[in-house]
Amino acid sequence: MELGVLFYLAVIVFCALAFGRLAKLCKLPNVTGYLVAGLILGPSVLGIIPKEAVTNFHLISDMALGFIAFSIGSEFKMSYFKRVGFTPIVIAIFEALIASVAVTLGMLALGNDLAFSLVIGSIAAATAPAATIMVVRQYKAKGPVTETLMSVVALDDAVALIAFGFAVTIAKSLNGGVQENMLLSILEPVWEIVQSLGIGAVLGALFVVPLRWFKKESNRLCLIVGFVFIAIALSNLLDISALLTCMALGGVMVNVCREGDAIMRITDFVTPPLFMMFFAVSGAELELSVIPTIGVVGICYVVMRVAGKMGGAWLGAKIMKAPRAVQKYLGPTLIPQAGVAIGLTLVAQSAVPEYAQVIRAVVLCATFIYEIIGPAVSKFTLQKAGEIVTAPKVKAKRVG
Repeated sequence: MELGVLFYLAVIVFCALAFGRLAKLCKLPNVTGYLVAGLILGPSVLGIIPKEAVTNFHLISDMALGFIAFSIGSEFKMSYFKRVGFTPIVIAIFEALIASVAVTLGMLALGNDLAFSLVIGSIAAATAPAATIMVVRQYKAKGPVTETLMSVVALDDAVALIAFGFAVTIAKSLNGGVQENMLLSILEPVWEIVQSLGIGAVLGALFVVPLRWFKKESNRLCLIVGFVFIAIALSNLLDISALLTCMALGGVMVNVCREGDAIMRITDFVTPPLFMMFFAVSGAELELSVIPTIGVVGICYVVMRVAGKMGGAWLGAKIMKAPRAVQKYLGPTLIPQAGVAIGLTLVAQSAVPEYAQVIRAVVLCATFIYEIIGPAVSKFTLQKAGEIVTAPKVKAKRVG
């Protein structure tokens, strides 16, 4: 008798709970414990969760990323942008593009050709919002760094998609590919972003309509789930970014609905087990076997991307005269990288097949490193910024 997917999910939940508690005892974010639990259970270590089962968990990832993006979008309130202006947009452009440039130059310095360097450099622009969101939620971080971070990670993916589109088009032309439709190839990622944001915006506006008739929290929770699911489904159908669609859904909803904050509080009722399973599954997908294969190219990617993210965030914040804390502490919180970057390696596989194997190995290894250390670095950085307040220990009074 074969053990089904539900059995493996149950094992993942119990182990993630235990490792989340261990991580807390070690003063690490819960998300680190979830990732380690999945890694240990997965094919790379104990193999309790077989590779075939891991591939069947994609629905969990789709749902979790949809809700994560929906939550990020809810931070895009017009009142916030009226207060801070274009600061998050400029920072997102600088940190993404400077990371790309840094990695590209690093690869060229190692003697790699321009086409390979451009493609892998463009992938470096992407940042994973999921781990960061979990850290912010767990520790209830508040302040200018956290506010800016939430906006920047949302905008980051749009910049990364455009940069990748340009890089792949140039790489194809350098390798003698067909150049007749170069303009269309460059505009393709822009059109994908427009479609994603447009569909999300329409769904966000429609979300308000049924709220007139459904007042109970349980009914509204059903509406939230339904709208997030339809946003993901339409994105998959049209082959556009589900992350950007769900972000737009959350952003428009929170701006056109007077009860937006209450809606987001209701959303928190359904997300904890979903997020826990998502990170444990992400841990199970991490492959230890790729680490020895990356060599100097992988080390260059990991180091130069971090340097580019930190330098770009500082420069963008400096130019926009953002608060001193944002200039100093935003960069390290942008380290995590996962879903979008791995997705781009699959696109690179068909666009520049001659580089696909090396690019995928480097990005998978970097993902492993970033996802394990990223949450802890984010927590430490937000603590240094004074936006995670640890409750003081109360000493017991002696009686008598």
